[in-house]
Amino acid sequence: MSQTVSGKPSEKSSGEDYVLSIDIGTQSVRAIIFDSRGNIRGMRKLEYEAYFSTQPGWAEKDPMDYWHGMCEVIKGLREEEGGEEFWPFLRCMVVTALRDTTVCLDSEDNIVRPSILWLDQRMAAQKPSLKFPLNLAVKAIGMQEALTILYRKAKSNWLMENEPQNWERIARYPQVSGFINYFLTGNYLDSNASQIGYIPFDYKQKQWEGESGLKYKLMEIERSKLPDIVEPGNILGHVTPWASAQTGVPEGLPVVAGGSDKGCETLGVGCLDETMASISLGTTATIQTTTRRYYEAIRFLPPYPAVIADSYNPEIQIFRGYWLISWFKKEFSKKECIEAEHMDITPEELLNSRVEKVPPGCEGLVLHPLWSPGILAPKAKGSVIGFGDVHTHTHVYRAIIEGIGFSLFEGLQKIEKKSKTTVKTVAISGGGSQSDVICQITADIFNRPVKRIHTHEASGLGAAIIGMVGSGVYSSFEEALPQMVHYKDVFEPGPENVKIYQDLFKNVFVNIYPRLKGIYDEIQRITNYPQI
Repeated sequence: MSQTVSGKPSEKSSGEDYVLSIDIGTQSVRAIIFDSRGNIRGMRKLEYEAYFSTQPGWAEKDPMDYWHGMCEVIKGLREEEGGEEFWPFLRCMVVTALRDTTVCLDSEDNIVRPSILWLDQRMAAQKPSLKFPLNLAVKAIGMQEALTILYRKAKSNWLMENEPQNWERIARYPQVSGFINYFLTGNYLDSNASQIGYIPFDYKQKQWEGESGLKYKLMEIERSKLPDIVEPGNILGHVTPWASAQTGVPEGLPVVAGGSDKGCETLGVGCLDETMASISLGTTATIQTTTRRYYEAIRFLPPYPAVIADSYNPEIQIFRGYWLISWFKKEFSKKECIEAEHMDITPEELLNSRVEKVPPGCEGLVLHPLWSPGILAPKAKGSVIGFGDVHTHTHVYRAIIEGIGFSLFEGLQKIEKKSKTTVKTVAISGGGSQSDVICQITADIFNRPVKRIHTHEASGLGAAIIGMVGSGVYSSFEEALPQMVHYKDVFEPGPENVKIYQDLFKNVFVNIYPRLKGIYDEIQRITNYPQI
């Protein structure tokens, strides 16, 4: 655990309603009190090490770090001057958390082993054994390789293969959100909008697959190990006396089912339908819309359950997204890190201030951000093309921003093609959204207005909106959003920059992967990296 950042609670308003949002991320946990107008009335944040690694490519974490970190920020928020006066007026608490990270608990709720995080690269060695006629059908639709990768990337299969004794001990295998909700209430329940990962979940029906389902055959996780599922906004239970003593949350406070961090961000920026896209510039960069229809923006990659009932979030993601900024900062910007420390600003602020000196298109430098391959392109790698003697490391930094923007824009085109609906506006959130330069580059690449809401805590705000609707402060999301989501900035696209970006995207960017795919195949064959 490292430093704690606090925001002193502001004065309570008479008769106001409040929700306690818990936002558990890869690198930090936040406890935030929101009022019914979407204002932050108090916040406490704790940063911690994202993971530890005992082997290259592995990423593990003691899940109790999430629990203890949450307890610390809640208690800290309550103990700050003016904090406790909000406690009697809390309507509920809502948990939103990182995705595709499971917790291994035994029958007495002890931790069996550390959690394997979403960014862990290990894979099971075996391949799925599908019986006829299912294996024939899989071959017929050309999904044999993709399903093999899906099977091997499922951490449950790795555990069964490499740690069978641990797997036998596991009685509960929830996502982080389910683990936290269980420890808070004693009820083994979680939101259907939080079940995102390599698990046998039917995203269309929003329920666990039966034994006849394809995902169950690929990931044979016993149903008893998985939590029961409820719709977002439903009460999962109430804070138990034990959890109250641990956290400082009032005993009996309702715990309302929330959703994943990305799903809550999409709600928190006001994305209710297919005419708006939500971009999250986080460790994983994503673009989502909200729709009542189930459709796959990319074939065989399902949309995720939205935090709004009867809705889905079609999503395209860049797996290593704005992690690339951290990577660049660590590997190439030690000088800027030292300089920023002397200036008492973040390295990102210093780098972003210099980006404007590099013209759009980076004078021919183009980055394709496939630093981590996906299921449908398991041999893909990242690339940077167009180097010349004019290029500096600031050019590379801007090329990362533009490359992520191009990839997200390519994702938007896929979503629009399947939905047959034009996205008119983009709302932006995540760490990258704090930069005006990055927001403007995004507007220029997308050729659409980019809106930024009044707070950087979009995921926490989305959770608070769910809590306000779930506890009856508002009757619907349609009623809550105008009251709780406020746009402070709109970045309009610049015509000259738009022209450059559209030309680069159409004639360069979309051709990079098809032209290099054969080379990536050869690199993988020769080096066996990435392992598949």
